[in-house]
Amino acid sequence: MFFNRLQITRDRDIGIDFGTANTLVWIEGVDKTAVLNEPSVVAVDLKRNTTLVGQTAKTMLGRTPGDVTSGLNRKASEIIAVRPLSDGVISDTDAAARLLRALLLQAHNGEEVMASRLLIAIPGGVTPGERRELRAAGEAHARQVFLVDEAFAAALGADMPVMEPKGSMIVDIGGGTTEVAVFSFGRAVLSESLRVAGDEFTAAVSMHLKKVHNLVVGEQTAEEIKIEIGSVFPDDNNDQLSKDVRGQHLLTGLPRTVQVRGQEIREAMAETASVIVEAVRRTLERVPPELASDIVDRGIMFAGGGSLARGLCDLVSQETGILSHLADDPLYCVVRGTRLILDDFPRYEWLLEGPEETRPAA
Repeated sequence: MFFNRLQITRDRDIGIDFGTANTLVWIEGVDKTAVLNEPSVVAVDLKRNTTLVGQTAKTMLGRTPGDVTSGLNRKASEIIAVRPLSDGVISDTDAAARLLRALLLQAHNGEEVMASRLLIAIPGGVTPGERRELRAAGEAHARQVFLVDEAFAAALGADMPVMEPKGSMIVDIGGGTTEVAVFSFGRAVLSESLRVAGDEFTAAVSMHLKKVHNLVVGEQTAEEIKIEIGSVFPDDNNDQLSKDVRGQHLLTGLPRTVQVRGQEIREAMAETASVIVEAVRRTLERVPPELASDIVDRGIMFAGGGSLARGLCDLVSQETGILSHLADDPLYCVVRGTRLILDDFPRYEWLLEGPEETRPAA
């Protein structure tokens, strides 16, 4: 928790970046970009009916007695840890509801909360059914629940002039989805939502270790390797980095330690990076000439935690010929965007999906 004994009334607006990897929460009246930034993980002791969330729960992934791939329908004696979101949408409704309630209680020092307005950022490609699930997860905690496209919130949070009659291009890479969009006059002129993002980089590292080194590692270990020595663009300094990795030998099942180098991890992540680059290229090829000229002048903005992959902006710049930038505090762009929307709600309300509205998937 980022504050101590902050007194918050219940009738406040709340903005949420409900992400596959991390959930970030902003509350009206708090002079912070995000009150909470926690991993989107839930650990439940079904016998005691207790719930842990965030970083504490994340340390339990792969270490609990319960089968973590089978949801919360387990025996009452089991302790399980799950990720309630997959590819940016709810895959375990019960776990998602527990996560949201626990985080809001934590943000309000244990007090129950009923927000005036709750704004949830969602990927552009979610289905109507997935939208209903996301809305239902928030309705227990707010009088009104609004949804906003994640790419718009990210662009706004990255200080892009999305309401102007000029082209602005954003690539928002989260844990489960990548959003590529071009905005003008507050609307998405072109957009594409990929269910390929940071988690796929992690999975590529894990698969490489299994194929090349016969080493099986957990998700957290693979993520550490990605962060510490991973990259997607050739760089001598990074390619020479190395890390000792401990895991389980695929054939013998015994513990084993191997040394991996930055170059091999870059090669392992290359295929996932190419999928994102191709989505950027496809969008650019469809942009009208006048807006394309704006993008050439302004460049492409990257946001989201997945955009922190070393060399990603350099790779896109090389492949497209357009300068790419990493937003300030990219992990916070979406939740910062929800704050800006709620702070000036009348200006942006027409761009949101309201409580009585259900839009078709993009």
